[in-house]
Amino acid sequence: MRLVTAIVQPTMLTHVQIALAQHGIAGMTVTECSGYARQRGHREVYRGAEFVIDFIAKAKIEVLVEDAEAEAVIDVISAAARTGEVGDGKVWSTPVDEVVRIRTGERGSAAV
Repeated sequence: MRLVTAIVQPTMLTHVQIALAQHGIAGMTVTECSGYARQRGHREVYRGAEFVIDFIAKAKIEVLVEDAEAEAVIDVISAAARTGEVGDGKVWSTPVDEVVRIRTGERGSAAV
């Protein structure tokens, strides 16, 4: 099993959700988060006062998939979230040793 994690622009979340559903992914977890990388935040002016915004709003998507499916899911997310601008985000996968569905006690692939 692999946990595919993506950090994307919040405006691209619906695009990613639709693309994953079309690919056959039945579930995902989404978390609102903030951060920065190369774009390093930005400045905004509100009522004449200038503010430095250090962290930019992002959406974190987590999808649990079989090992063989991880690369395809990464490709689907990357294509759906890509705008070509700085700040599009990142996608990575990590190994998962054990999964248990709490309600039924199922383990491994049956729990996904």
